[in-house]
Amino acid sequence: MHWLLTSCIDYCNALLFGLPSKLLHKLQLVQNSAARIISRTPPIEHISPVLQHLHWIPVKYRIDFKMLLLTYTYKVLNNLTPSYVSDLFHTYTPTRTLRSSSSTLLVIPLIRLNTMGSRAFRYTAPYLWNSLPLDIRNSESLHIFKIRLKTYLFKLAFL
Repeated sequence: MHWLLTSCIDYCNALLFGLPSKLLHKLQLVQNSAARIISRTPPIEHISPVLQHLHWIPVKYRIDFKMLLLTYTYKVLNNLTPSYVSDLFHTYTPTRTLRSSSSTLLVIPLIRLNTMGSRAFRYTAPYLWNSLPLDIRNSESLHIFKIRLKTYLFKLAFL
């Protein structure tokens, strides 16, 4: 049941980013129902402790997780992607020496359309990357990056 649900939620995550909360809430209800079935929790009880126990992050954070992980943001900065993907991103280099010079930030491109431009991959990946704490962005390997990222999003969702 778990793999079936996560594969459905993870399908086309790039399209789900930036959706209104009303639409994401419907997906969250599906995840909550699956968690209740797996854990045999009655509908009266709160679902957050159940999601915590199952180590499932809510849908909104899961979309962010997949955008950062599967959209190659980490891999782009470590030269592990094809050139056509890495050409979409540019690292931010300040004109003078700043404390943020060593923080590997990405340039967030200007958007032309307020309706859909902010949901474009080219905009969302740098936006999400720059919002991460420095210790996550400076992870030594993809495996460590994945662990730190999921822990960070788990704390944001539940603590």
